[in-house]
Amino acid sequence: MLRTRHKTIFAAFFLSVLLLTSACSSKPPSRFDQVQQESTKQKQGQAVVKSATQGSKLNAFFPASGDGYDRVYTQEKKGFSGANLKKDGKVVAELAISDTSSTPGTASKYANSTKQIGGYPSQELGKTKTSVLVNKYQVSVISKDPSFTASDRATWIEKFDLAGLSKLK
Repeated sequence: MLRTRHKTIFAAFFLSVLLLTSACSSKPPSRFDQVQQESTKQKQGQAVVKSATQGSKLNAFFPASGDGYDRVYTQEKKGFSGANLKKDGKVVAELAISDTSSTPGTASKYANSTKQIGGYPSQELGKTKTSVLVNKYQVSVISKDPSFTASDRATWIEKFDLAGLSKLK
């Protein structure tokens, strides 16, 4: 009887030690932990600089609705403001103003530009995007419908208050 009691105590002690060591050991990171760490690192390089202009200030430079088009603001954040351009209820283009302070490489792409719109260096980016650089601001029009051409994009860029935007610091 004494012997079985020792076995029971030993078994209980052994189980306690086993539970204690397994509970205190660290488990290897899961695949989700690794993805979380990678995405956190990526976001660190994407911060908007403190000096970037508030999106609400950029709204004043967008063209007004008219001529059968409706301008509908879609996003406003520090360093960016965007709007959809609708015709007959359908989005035909996206209008945007971005502060390039946070992405200095963007502004440098205009250094060798040979084309201008409204007196500012312009770029065609792919077959659907036209942009100009106004001081530190990139003004873009992106076609969302095939009927909205490069000529339409240039016309709408000129409808922005580019002169007023050039004075914004």
